[in-house]
Amino acid sequence: MTRHGSRHRFALRRDDKEGTAPYIFSMFDDLYNTEILTLSASLKNERLDAPDGTARKVSKLCGSWLEIDVKVDGDIVSDVALRVQACALGQSSAAILQQGIIGASLEEITEARNALREMLKSDGEAPTGQFEKLALLKGVKAYPARHTSTMLAFDAAVEAVERASL
Repeated sequence: MTRHGSRHRFALRRDDKEGTAPYIFSMFDDLYNTEILTLSASLKNERLDAPDGTARKVSKLCGSWLEIDVKVDGDIVSDVALRVQACALGQSSAAILQQGIIGASLEEITEARNALREMLKSDGEAPTGQFEKLALLKGVKAYPARHTSTMLAFDAAVEAVERASL
């Protein structure tokens, strides 16, 4: 189906003869697969009572935001709660963080954040260990406008755990 507006033409078919749809469908195929969408749907917005550390990160580019509360025992995360308003990529990254952060140290979270950044910005390897599912987001590398929302959860987690450790 092709829609015509007063000044714009939007291609909504894979067989678009003008060549505009392949980019759109390539992005959807690369980024929004079933695993990503399942992860993003798994999040619940929650708060912790009396967290040891809290942080909020916002993407100025797209308006996505994430807040995180953590409780720590020494430098090990013992509980976490997230509030997320982001695209499916930001939500899936947050879900991966939420699944792997309990029992993680500040060093492990920082290493995962740095590896995620390298995976998105250059040809870095995906994080390993409890955050290995971040490899699902490897396709985001081709879409720099999506990098910030994908990084929100890990940037906020590092900040929250640092605050908790003070």
